[in-house]
Amino acid sequence: MVTSIQITALDGIVNVNSLFTFAVFVGLAWNPTSPSDTLITDPACTASRSVGEALISFHVYSFSCFLFSSLVALALKQAIRISRTPGYSITQNNPFHLPAEFLGQVNKNLLRIGMLISGIGSAFGCVFLMLALVNVVQLKLGTLSCGSSHTYAAVVPLVIFVPVAILIYSSLVLYAFTR
Repeated sequence: MVTSIQITALDGIVNVNSLFTFAVFVGLAWNPTSPSDTLITDPACTASRSVGEALISFHVYSFSCFLFSSLVALALKQAIRISRTPGYSITQNNPFHLPAEFLGQVNKNLLRIGMLISGIGSAFGCVFLMLALVNVVQLKLGTLSCGSSHTYAAVVPLVIFVPVAILIYSSLVLYAFTR
């Protein structure tokens, strides 16, 4: 039987991925390498072209992970919707009044694996988005190798809070995986 924990977890994955996918689109539409849009005063601290290329690559990787994760989660939700659970009533839960032989069974192990894969995709998307943001900071405030306090003030909280949030998120996905 599919629990509300699993449905809630899938809803959460799709909602979070939607927000992050929007953020990635905004990031890709914006021109971060514009020389007129930077706060770097020392030319030696200007980020190289490879940092800009890595920024675009990390945005694309992030988008791919979020899209993959969302599609898996939506497929799982659709499988749950068309499945028959114990105590199923055609008149109450089936608006199309389909006979029971047209309804499928959801394999609980495959559901769990799909949820785990979807959660992993979201976690990787967050990691790639964090790496893209580190590159944005380097393009706008100076490279990490220059030792600018502003650069470190932006990057350090990012590399602390995002992994902690991913750890909490992964714990909740794993909890839903075991239920």
